[in-house]
Amino acid sequence: MSALPVLDLSPLRHDPAAADALARAIAAACRDSGFFYVVGHGLDPTLLARLEALSRRFFAAADADKQALAMHHGGRAWRGWFPLGGELTSGQPDLKEGLYFGTELPADHPRVRAGVPLHGANLWPAWLPELRPVVLAVMAQLAEVAQLVLEGVARSLGLAPEWFRVHYTGGTGEPTQLFRIFHYPATPQPGWGVGEHTDYGLLTLLVQDDVGGLQVKTPRGWIDAPPLPGALVCNIGDMLDRLTGGWYRSTPHRVRASTARDRLSFPFFFDPAWDAEIVPLPRAADLPDDAAERWDSASVHAFRGTYGEYLLGKVARVFPALHAAVKAEM
Repeated sequence: MSALPVLDLSPLRHDPAAADALARAIAAACRDSGFFYVVGHGLDPTLLARLEALSRRFFAAADADKQALAMHHGGRAWRGWFPLGGELTSGQPDLKEGLYFGTELPADHPRVRAGVPLHGANLWPAWLPELRPVVLAVMAQLAEVAQLVLEGVARSLGLAPEWFRVHYTGGTGEPTQLFRIFHYPATPQPGWGVGEHTDYGLLTLLVQDDVGGLQVKTPRGWIDAPPLPGALVCNIGDMLDRLTGGWYRSTPHRVRASTARDRLSFPFFFDPAWDAEIVPLPRAADLPDDAAERWDSASVHAFRGTYGEYLLGKVARVFPALHAAVKAEM
């Protein structure tokens, strides 16, 4: 069991009358902890099982095989594999390795030609060709779920259901979509697979295996967010916190490393268009700035600029050496 609410998305597809009750439940969750589970999402469980099996095959390979996908090969696109300890949270190495993916863009895409960071092609293992179609199919399905959840979030704020799609994640602006496959090896001593942090954008959807370890910092203290069969974990990010003036909470979370078994997780970040200006809603709350209480002491409400600028500043802290190399190249 979990202390986080479990919300069924089905009314957003099939029952507009019940969608209002769902919107109220989303509002309550976003104001409390910023975390909730979603069911009725429509993801193909067979596809997710295939993703998990292929991911285990990838991480079981020798580092020499994985090195062919090392992130420095991805350059400005920031795609590929990083080894255990290769990603930092608050300056401390995480106890995980991972694969970074994003929207698959061809070399002639205008932003790729312009050298815009975090835009480009993904890196795929030639020795595991089945991974590419599965990852791209999972990303496509998760994007549909994310748009659906944002319809519910819009309703919860008294906005038209399509508000986020019109202003931040559709129309002429392509959403920023980032997908990760994380492998947390079992550790001999207790530790943190990922330290305390918040997510940067609008919405995160998380698929996790049955090992668990995710913890959420609620107003009542830290709680576990264990895996629930058939459910995704959903949480909101810094930009939704900023849009609502702190009314909806971008909540710190962390992952406790397992001493028993390896863990896999699959977070999908569905965020504003790269060049979207993040401007608070006209009816945003005017709450005291919580920067002093945040994990990084940084104010999301003092930020001015585009989402791309915000994201690049945050990612630079996660991979400082890679960022320095890319910056020097630019």
